[in-house]
Order: sequence, then C-alpha cells, then structure tokens
Amino acid sequence: MDERINLLGCGLPSLARLTEGVIGQPFRLRQLHHALYQRGVRRFAEMTDLPLALRSDLEAGYRLDLPAMPRLQRSHDGTRKALLRLNDGREVEAVDIPDEERRTFCLSSQAGCALACRFCVTGYWGAGRDLSAAEIVGQAFALREGITPEHDGSPADAAIPWERINIVLMGMGEPLLNIEAVHEALEVLSTQIGWRRMTLSTAGVVPGIERMLEWEERPNLAVSLHAPDDERRSQIMPINRRYPLGPLLEVLRSYPTSRRSALTFEYTLIRGFNDSTADARETARLIRGLRAKVNLIPINPDPVLGAEMRPPDWQVVKAFQAALVQAGVSCSIRRPKGDDIAAACGQLRAADRAARGFPQPVSLGAPTGA
Repeated sequence: MDERINLLGCGLPSLARLTEGVIGQPFRLRQLHHALYQRGVRRFAEMTDLPLALRSDLEAGYRLDLPAMPRLQRSHDGTRKALLRLNDGREVEAVDIPDEERRTFCLSSQAGCALACRFCVTGYWGAGRDLSAAEIVGQAFALREGITPEHDGSPADAAIPWERINIVLMGMGEPLLNIEAVHEALEVLSTQIGWRRMTLSTAGVVPGIERMLEWEERPNLAVSLHAPDDERRSQIMPINRRYPLGPLLEVLRSYPTSRRSALTFEYTLIRGFNDSTADARETARLIRGLRAKVNLIPINPDPVLGAEMRPPDWQVVKAFQAALVQAGVSCSIRRPKGDDIAAACGQLRAADRAARGFPQPVSLGAPTGA
C-alpha cells in the first residue's frame, strides 16, 4: 500500500488542505489544479511551470494514481464493467454504458451500501466505507482512459472525449451519505463536464437533498421511488421508515428544476408487487405538481435477490407506462444494458468480502390488481 496521499481527483480546497506546508502560494495551487484537470498531466515531473524543488517535494509525499483495474468485462451490447481496486485493497465496480455517440459512466460513491434495498445486489453485501473524492473521480478517469492491468498511468491515446461523456452517480452506495466527497468529486468533474450532464441518484436521504439546495451548482437529481405508498416502499426500501414519502416529496418541491432538468423518479417494477395500472395512477397522483418524469426499470434478476424478484411481462410494463402517460406523466422504460455481465441497474456487487445478506425477506403477497 502506497502511503503517499493521492491528489488526483481533489478540488482546490482539498489540494490546499492536503499540501499545507508544501505549497504555500495560492497561485501554485491553481497551477497544480490546472495541470491536473485542464492539461491532463499525470506526473509531477512534467509540471514544468512548478519549481523543481516543489516538484521533488510533491513526488516524495504525494501520488497521482488512478485505481487499479484488475478486471474489465465487456457485454454483447458494448457495455463495459470495470472492477476497480483501491489503494487499501477495497473494490468497487463502475460501468461504461454506450448510447449511440455518447457514453454514460455509472460511478460508485461507497464501497458497499448500508441501505439494504431489497431489489439491489449491492445491499446484499452490506455497508462499506465512503470513497474519497479522488476515488470517485478516479473511476471516471479510468473508464475514459481505457486503463487495463498493464496500463502505466498515462492518458491513453484513444481516451474518450469528455464532450461525449455523461456521469451518473448510480453505482454502489448512497451518494448523499457521502455528500462532502461527492460534492467535491462533482465539482472536479464539472471542469470537464457540464452540471447538466451529471446526475445524482438517491434513495431519498432528505437531509442530503436539503444540503444540495445550498450548493451553487447542482446536478440533475434522480430519486428512487419504487412504490407509491409508504407501506410497500418500506418493505423494499428500509430507509423509507426514516424518510417517508411525505417529507421526501416536500423537500423535492423545493429542488430547482427547469424544462431541461426535470426531476427523475426511478421506479423498479417487480412482478405482482408494484406493477399494476392502479399503482401507476397512484404514482401519478403522488408526484402531481412536480416537474418530473418517471423512469421505469423492470427489475434485473440476480440469484442473491431470490426467485420472487422477477420483472413483469412486457405487456404489463407497457400498460404501466401507458397509464402514467394517460395521467400526464412523462415516462420512459430503461432497457437493460450489460445484464449478461451483471452490469445492469441494481446488479453491482461488493464481492471483496463476505456477504451480509438481507435483513428480512419481502412478502410479495398476491398480485396487485389492475
């Protein structure tokens, strides 16, 4: 384990804090920041606008490392899933999803997740530590530069242009439970990608959304809904017992939106549990008055989720969408990408340790009516 501090991925405030006593002049900090994120320099020795003595001091106490990538899997649909090993040996997964000329990088914010949402494989392994801003940003740089186990740390010749990349924090972990590092990571990434091309997905951590309202710039916000009532939402999302729908919707009414940046409600469809047209109509009633759209996600099965966690038949999914549209709600269906390599929504895992399992099974009961 390299004990030197990793600076790649740190914003100006962290650079100042971490290099205190080494870099004393603010303009030198700005030069370092510019070298990292505008010029793409990966070696202190190549920052020739810095004095030689300062470059030597930085080399001795700091590093500019991307996470190691011991495995990179490719799906038949072009999706790539990277297993990334951090400096302390913990592992996370990140995904590169192609969409015509654009790519969407799905990044993790924690090495695991404590929320135990019943439809999400990550929760089966349980909580992991928070990632630093450098570790979050490092995932995007690693996917962009196409690093491999043999990569030497230099930008690849065929790096994906930043203007073709969107960022979603929808990987492992709950971003708003690691809000300081996530905010810093987004600010660093905003030097390359506009805020409108970044999306943060939350299970509904109300205090975290309130903190986001204080930010000068904000990403798009996606909120995991998955049921139109507290009883069923609490069954599959234990966090709903702490932050139920009432307070969650109240704070969302304060979140700034526009025609180009509406709220997104993510709704995982589970056969016989939350997939009826009556559920669709109740969902429309619940979010009425919000500038919002709904993204339907037929659950992606996985052995750890259990046999009862199955997607509805396609005609049921389409009927749910039609009921929402009829109620005046914009609605899309997320087609699974990368499910053959367990890279689709809800399938990322923290397999570097023993699994915790889910606290209790979900009782689906009889199928919901239409």
